[in-house]
Amino acid sequence: MTTTLNPPSSTGSTAPRQRPVWWRRPWIAPLMFVCAAFLAFSVPPYVTGNPENSRLPIPEGNPVYFWLLTAHVMFGTIAMTTGCFQIWPAFRARYRRGHRITGRIYVFAGVLPAGLLGFYIGWYTDAGPSVRVANLVGSALWLIFTYAAFRAARQKRFDAHRRWMSRSFALAMSIALSRVFNIAATIILTPRVDTTFGGDERMMHFTAASIGVWISPLLLLVLTDYLLERRKPTPARANRGAN
Repeated sequence: MTTTLNPPSSTGSTAPRQRPVWWRRPWIAPLMFVCAAFLAFSVPPYVTGNPENSRLPIPEGNPVYFWLLTAHVMFGTIAMTTGCFQIWPAFRARYRRGHRITGRIYVFAGVLPAGLLGFYIGWYTDAGPSVRVANLVGSALWLIFTYAAFRAARQKRFDAHRRWMSRSFALAMSIALSRVFNIAATIILTPRVDTTFGGDERMMHFTAASIGVWISPLLLLVLTDYLLERRKPTPARANRGAN
């Protein structure tokens, strides 16, 4: 987040820097609500330790899949929770040390283990080759974006850090949006099972899942970059701030 300093007044004093406050970012409360609602729905089945409660089908002959999936969900929960605080401007401005701590938790206790486990979960998925490729690509990009954000912060390139962290968090939240697209695609495609899919209901579900895992990260990344560019300071805006 960029700020501009007002030029010195005739008395030689400068205006104090304004800190962002939560009500100037009305999206943070709905975002945290969505994140909490998604986690409340997704996490409980994996706390039980019973593979029969898994929300994803477990590949036959691969009992370790459920336990690695459980670990992936738990580390992903840490990433989504700490990520909300990472992109919250008021928290970042007021609690600098807290921002650094949650950032390290996000990277090392969230994205890094969840992303690496995502390769295994994605490769052995039972939802078809398109979902497999989407999961592998998504895990790779999540790790790359997060590393770029961490590296920029270490180099004190904070604008670049904010941009890469926003993209990383967009990928973290794409799993929640993909469920919405999956449900919508299933509703739309179900009447076409006998025509488009030749009566193969399993293929229809593969297609619906594929639509969700491809569209949701793409849409969120495009939206994130649009908002980042929209908030990018222009010469006219800088002049208005100075005046």
